[in-house]
Amino acid sequence: MKLLIEPGNLDGILVLIIAIMFGPAILLAIIGFAVLKKNKKAAKVLFILAAVYVIISLGICGSMMM
Repeated sequence: MKLLIEPGNLDGILVLIIAIMFGPAILLAIIGFAVLKKNKKAAKVLFILAAVYVIISLGICGSMMM
């Protein structure tokens, strides 16, 4: 069994950073689509939060990867 993080192979860290960058935003968007039919205003807020999270996380995590 091969581990994701081992000496010389840091692919696991890259996967973790990408999950932190896009995971919560995707989750917020899915919840937004689920709420869309019942409450359009709440869904709009969730979509805006997802977009802001992506913009901020790409800035912070993107600068860490450089």
